[in-house]
Amino acid sequence: MDAFVLGQLAIGVSVGMTYSIVAIGLTLIYRVLSAANFAHGEVYTIGAFTTLIGATTLQLPLWAIALLVLAVGAAFGWGIERAAFRPFRKFTDEASLKSRAVREATLLSSFALGMIVREALDQVYHGEWLAIPQEFLLNEPVALGSVTVSVGEMVIASVSIAMLLALQMLLYRTRIGIAIRAVSSNLVGAQFSGIDINRVIVAVFIVGSLLGAVAGMVLSLAYGNVQSFMGLTVVIKAFVAMVIGGLTSLPGAVIAGILIGLAESSAGIFLPSAWTEMVAYAMLLLTLLLMPQGLFGRRRS
Repeated sequence: MDAFVLGQLAIGVSVGMTYSIVAIGLTLIYRVLSAANFAHGEVYTIGAFTTLIGATTLQLPLWAIALLVLAVGAAFGWGIERAAFRPFRKFTDEASLKSRAVREATLLSSFALGMIVREALDQVYHGEWLAIPQEFLLNEPVALGSVTVSVGEMVIASVSIAMLLALQMLLYRTRIGIAIRAVSSNLVGAQFSGIDINRVIVAVFIVGSLLGAVAGMVLSLAYGNVQSFMGLTVVIKAFVAMVIGGLTSLPGAVIAGILIGLAESSAGIFLPSAWTEMVAYAMLLLTLLLMPQGLFGRRRS
């Protein structure tokens, strides 16, 4: 392969890992509640805008901006759960929590909450693309053999891998992680075992929102711009990755996100840039037609 093709594939991996991080947050919530959180894209946007405000208005160093993004992401995730999901959990039996009516209600409420946040940001910033200060950008080129990539792309890949490993440690090495897996596996059994499901659900939203906010921060530093509607496309691609991966499979979401990023970057070599946006949706249609359960999903009635 020539250097251009390898460079495009490197970009595809970094973008795909961003989709993967956002998709993991969606998948965690779906595993526990069987509900999609369509305000998750605004978590990504809030992470990017927090980075912008920390760098410009507050003039914080990068490490302080990262801590601020984590705090804001966690608080926003808690707020999403309280405003868009908690009001519909009036009954705690499994049939009520995972009923079709509750799924539809929470989908619409989270979509409405995300729209409110987008429109509020749009009113304040007028939908303009805002630049991150130059001294914070991660756009220095790095030569890896015959391929040149940016520092931002390397940081995206490194942060993504670190966060995925940290999530695995959380799920398999901590009490709250074991509780999350127990609730996602058997909600009623977890209740009978004395697990506070509301506490676990809040933890899921906080963890997922931390991932989404950090993704927004890293992408804004890598590409240098933020905008009030930037999370909409990302959350749709992440939802596509979640479906292709099998809805409840975390490894499936990761692999599907990377595949989407690689497919988009590869398509950009042969097709006009306007057509590359269709690649993810074509992959979704093929998956639903040929493998409805997804890459790592289980067959279910």
